[in-house]
Amino acid sequence: MIGGNLWLALGITGGALTGFGVYLLIRQFVPATPALGPALRRLHPGVDPHYAPPADLPVAGDWLSRLRLPMADLAILDKTPERHVTSVMVSGLLGLALPVVVTVVLVATGRSLPVVVPVALTLVLALAMSALAHYDMLAKAKSARAEFVRALCTYATLTAHQVRSGHGAVEAMERSARICDGWPYVRLRTALLSAQLQMRAPWDELKGLATTIGVVELTSFADIMRSAGNDGAQVYQTLRAQAASLRDQIRVRALETAKTRTSKLDIPSTMMIMILLILVGYPLMVSLFNQR
Repeated sequence: MIGGNLWLALGITGGALTGFGVYLLIRQFVPATPALGPALRRLHPGVDPHYAPPADLPVAGDWLSRLRLPMADLAILDKTPERHVTSVMVSGLLGLALPVVVTVVLVATGRSLPVVVPVALTLVLALAMSALAHYDMLAKAKSARAEFVRALCTYATLTAHQVRSGHGAVEAMERSARICDGWPYVRLRTALLSAQLQMRAPWDELKGLATTIGVVELTSFADIMRSAGNDGAQVYQTLRAQAASLRDQIRVRALETAKTRTSKLDIPSTMMIMILLILVGYPLMVSLFNQR
């Protein structure tokens, strides 16, 4: 009887996991609905000053504003606060579900556990998976910011060559943004297009983008192009100097990362040497004791 309950529980659990996996696989091939709202907000970030929402309607983002989410990290990943909170909650729910499944399997096999154990394990695992989802987003945002800086280094070099070829500041920025592919250049092209549609200076739009995504280096680039656009300054050497400075920063960060990863290898290397010494020394010590 116990064996039948065990196989029944395992069959139900396996069928549920298989069905959920098939659902996720099918969903990947279903065309997603275009997110028109974020795109329109990027193109038209201004708000009509004469519009005021009705007082009796709640504002959807009020409860999210109290969470103090890292908005710059979410912006560089192009994620909304609602989507991030949803992913964290889903991760927490998965953490709640896993101990329940294990408890059901144990109960089906006739084994009993104190109530405190599954409850504590459920809470700990739910909090751990929620925190893991949040810190994974922070790590991805840090990596995306480093990738944006690398793209900005190339973009500054291309803009410098466009300026030296005789193009104006605005035209040089637009032509350089169209040369390369990748999501950083898509963000740059979107910002330049937004500035063109709203009749704003492109360097002001880039400074707004820099503040939104937390890339300080883009602010310096926008200031350089502002001096070229407003004062007609020759910025070729300045752009080349900024590109060289960015390359030096990228090189220093890469060296720091390499040193950190190398230092983390000291512990396993030491453990491996100790194990080798034990493997070599143990037979020798045994032979010496046997001779005595």
